[in-house]
Amino acid sequence: MKAGQVWHLGNIGVMQILPGTRHRPPLKRPIWIIFLVSLVSLFLVCAYIYPPQGSAACYVFSSRGCMVLSDWLPPVLAREYTDEEIASRVVAREILKMPPIKSENSKIAFMFLSPHSLPFEKLWDKFFRGYEGKFSVYVHASKEKPVHVSRYFFNRDIHSDEVVWGKISMVDAERRLLANALKDPDNKHFVLLSDSCVPLHSFEYVYNYLMHSNISFVDCFRDPGPHGNGRYSDHMLPEVEKKDFRKGAQWFSLTRQHAVIVLADNLYYSKFRDYCKPGLEGKNCIADEHYLPTFFHILDPGGIANWSVTHVDWSERKWHPKLYKAQDITLELLKNITSIDESIHVTSDEKKEEQVQPCLWNGIKRPCYLFARKFHPEALDKLLKLFPDYTTQFDRDF
Repeated sequence: MKAGQVWHLGNIGVMQILPGTRHRPPLKRPIWIIFLVSLVSLFLVCAYIYPPQGSAACYVFSSRGCMVLSDWLPPVLAREYTDEEIASRVVAREILKMPPIKSENSKIAFMFLSPHSLPFEKLWDKFFRGYEGKFSVYVHASKEKPVHVSRYFFNRDIHSDEVVWGKISMVDAERRLLANALKDPDNKHFVLLSDSCVPLHSFEYVYNYLMHSNISFVDCFRDPGPHGNGRYSDHMLPEVEKKDFRKGAQWFSLTRQHAVIVLADNLYYSKFRDYCKPGLEGKNCIADEHYLPTFFHILDPGGIANWSVTHVDWSERKWHPKLYKAQDITLELLKNITSIDESIHVTSDEKKEEQVQPCLWNGIKRPCYLFARKFHPEALDKLLKLFPDYTTQFDRDF
């Protein structure tokens, strides 16, 4: 028989008599512990939603600095690269590791992509004059053989092919220019220009800006809208993931190492050749706006500036940028363009979000642009007249 139980036998059967309840003191709730746990929980939630901006605050919890929620989670396993990706990344890494070859006669390669003659040759002639031996000129004319008026452009035409706006042939022309310019070992920086481009500074300013920079100037930003990531195709997987798809203007300036890895690439180029074209899957993917920005974002994101040194005015929100005509050309216009020291990208979604970043040259905030487009041929005379004034006036701070 168990303790505390009594069995009573009677005429009515068996009855179990339960023990009486014992007297217990009232429970003392640890109110201060509950309050402390609640306070800490609230603090952690606030810290997650509104992370501290200063580095000092981060060290309250960790000597390693700021931690985010992902620091507490198991690491995400990287996907397995394909054989082609491994080969491409190894080649790019080895090229980028090579120290730049020094030359006593380092030059900038000015590569002009044009359908025909260059309407601003006289202006470029004035820009180049007196700096022979510090530049090379290459002209890719896709529709008709150019008629040159400047001695710096004579016999500088390369073998060209047809170029169609929006198609991979535009990228092919860029690579063709790079291949020809790379044959000269003294060319250290490679600038892509159009027939409507004009210089904004003196040659000396441009030379110092590019030759003493440690990066390439490739326009690159993430646009979640229909004219950005909306052009992406899943056929680019696995090598090009949607999170890495980028957009930017085609007018670049590349270091020699970057020019070499562009020519060495076939993997990423083939993805854009096959799956980035107008009308594919109902989208208008423009290869020259996405190939190089995406390529460098994947392989060397820290090696590019994320803006182009060629200014373009898209404020009219049309398919083509603003065209500057003769009546638009003033010293004030050129001063305004050359004073811009922030790069602004606008997304193509409903938010029209402005992404603003300072133009940093070797860590120092400087004006962004060395060249500008799009200028009408009739603007030549005014530009020739103003060239000595605006290059002298705007180049003093370098």
